[in-house]
Amino acid sequence: MSRTSDASASDERVHEQYVLDVSIIRTRPEGSEKPQYRFEAPDHVPVTFSDPEMATLYADVYFAVNGFVEEGTGTRGIPPEVVQAGKHAMAAYLVTQMSLFWVSSFYGTEPTRIERYIGQVREQAASIRAQAG
Repeated sequence: MSRTSDASASDERVHEQYVLDVSIIRTRPEGSEKPQYRFEAPDHVPVTFSDPEMATLYADVYFAVNGFVEEGTGTRGIPPEVVQAGKHAMAAYLVTQMSLFWVSSFYGTEPTRIERYIGQVREQAASIRAQAG
């Protein structure tokens, strides 16, 4: 994952469009062979992922916790809204930042439990988007 506010790139298209003007943009920066996936939301710094699955998981965490401010997180850690939402949201957020195996080690549990947490966050996010739509 990389954090950037530079939206200039060639070959951009919407990968996933959500309610409330939230989207994931597939982009292929000039000179790059692989696409990147940029999460965009109002009042949120764009965050770019190399893996579309991590970008959609990030969007699910965003919806599951009713939004959060990412700007400055690099120096302060996990957004407070994510921490306050509980271990499921925090585990899913950490997976977008690190890896499934790192998070399972951090929590002292098996990866399948973290995958269940992710599933719960995705379900909650889908429910919230359905209600907002």
